[in-house]
Amino acid sequence: MVLDQVNGLPVHVLVLHAAVIFVPLLGLGAIVYGLVASWRPKIGWAVALLAVTAPIAALITKLSGTEFYDRLLSEERVSPNGKIILDGHMENGTITFWLTLALGVISLILVVLTTRNPRALPRYADLGIALVLVVLAAFSGYYLYETGDSGATAVWGTY
Repeated sequence: MVLDQVNGLPVHVLVLHAAVIFVPLLGLGAIVYGLVASWRPKIGWAVALLAVTAPIAALITKLSGTEFYDRLLSEERVSPNGKIILDGHMENGTITFWLTLALGVISLILVVLTTRNPRALPRYADLGIALVLVVLAAFSGYYLYETGDSGATAVWGTY
């Protein structure tokens, strides 16, 4: 119930903006950090901070969304078509969280491994991790968009 409401306003509508900002920033930072070794000393601290902040923002958004969803269902404020849209929204939000968590963990591992020497890893390992970061960033961004789109459809669409 902590993540349910603040002064009658659903917490979800307040905290989702943190995920909308931090998840793409983590994706962009992770891609640059993974691909441009010469920038690692300059942006490592930001990537490390985002690697922790973005998954937390995604988790809080997901948990508050679950509480909001449960409240809407208990108050019978959701039509059958609206429930279908919200179910998809919640599934996308869960996927977004897990992808963001994976992106954060891999980013943090790379930062830790390359803090003292930006080129500490063998070239094949560096390229492999960079590829994983690009893929995770792309999927995180895609699912973040899909989550937001389905949420906006649930709020503003006709169902």
